Amino acid sequence: MSDSTPRPSVLFVCVHNAGRSQMAAAFLTHLAGEKVEVRSAGSAPADTVNPAVVAAMDEVGIDISAETPKILTAEAVQASDVVITMGCGDTCPVFPGKRYLDWQLDDPAGQGVDAVRPIRDDIEHRIRALVNDLTG
Repeated sequence: MSDSTPRPSVLFVCVHNAGRSQMAAAFLTHLAGEKVEVRSAGSAPADTVNPAVVAAMDEVGIDISAETPKILTAEAVQASDVVITMGCGDTCPVFPGKRYLDWQLDDPAGQGVDAVRPIRDDIEHRIRALVNDLTG
């Protein structure tokens, strides 16, 4: 690494990578910019990001319409410093030396925008605290 201080990397994992992990990744990218490397994945990724999630994020000025759900790989976990799970249970591989956080969040799957907003706001609150923790 040519950088004297490598960027911390964070991986967000949920089952479908279509809602919670996409919102979290988008907020972290939006709030931390280049200071943090951001990944998201799902243990059983959906075909597309939840349209209600896209709409809820658009309301706060973050466009995730071009994002696509990605499959969780062991390589993604190994390449990350912090792994944040959101209801994927035991499907997330565990490696020593990683920091794991499990965020209990309602699943926005099948929900409308009204139900997604409080989940979005909860995620934003958690991400703001995480940014402070990671970037000092």
